[in-house]
Amino acid sequence: MEILSSLQINALEWIIIMVCGMLIGMSKVGVPGVSMIVVPALAFIFGAKQSTGVLLPILMMADIFGVAYYRRHANWRHLVNVIPWAVVGLLLALWIGEMVNDEQFKNLIAILVFLSIGLMLWQDKRKGTNFFPDKWWFAAAMGVLGGFATMIGNVAGPVFAIYLLAMHLPKNSFIGTSAWFFMIINFTKFPLQLFVWNNISSETLMIDLITLPAIALGAFLGFKVVKIIPEHTYRGFVIVITAISAFLLLL
Repeated sequence: MEILSSLQINALEWIIIMVCGMLIGMSKVGVPGVSMIVVPALAFIFGAKQSTGVLLPILMMADIFGVAYYRRHANWRHLVNVIPWAVVGLLLALWIGEMVNDEQFKNLIAILVFLSIGLMLWQDKRKGTNFFPDKWWFAAAMGVLGGFATMIGNVAGPVFAIYLLAMHLPKNSFIGTSAWFFMIINFTKFPLQLFVWNNISSETLMIDLITLPAIALGAFLGFKVVKIIPEHTYRGFVIVITAISAFLLLL
């Protein structure tokens, strides 16, 4: 109890943190978008930049749950195409750092997500040949934007969802590819935030470890939810949740 009290977090804030851990656990096993309220919630408790240091290890623990369950379903061709560009986005965000206006960037991400969803729906309606997914510049644009978004504000979920939706991956392949992508990127971010931004400490790591049961509960609930969503409706489900997530970025 002395350790908990030394963290100077009240009961309501602990409840919020635990709910955030549960939502992240759900999102990492195939229920995308439900964790979008986590970013503003933790920012309210810890402050914008400090909250990213609290959130990253929670994401990393949740990534392990997702990869452990869907490790065999990843499409590595798409990962190889996009991860190098995502690293470029990470480094760009690291360089820009505090010079970026978080609100303006989140608004830009939301607008681009809405635009991409509109393009995909238009393309699906035409039922023609894909006009951008197989182009190198599409993977490059989504990778850089996703890497930048995840480093600045941990809001890359909608961006990478758009990339995978454009590839028309089956449900399990969508989840497995996403799980591997974010585990690789988040583990890459850890030393950058620890040694460059200095927003990860023994205190924040203690908070993260305490959320582990909530993450596990969220992952369990997420597995159950994904199983009851039919394969043919999962794409529409992800589009709707992604659009809602983008709308939340505008708030």
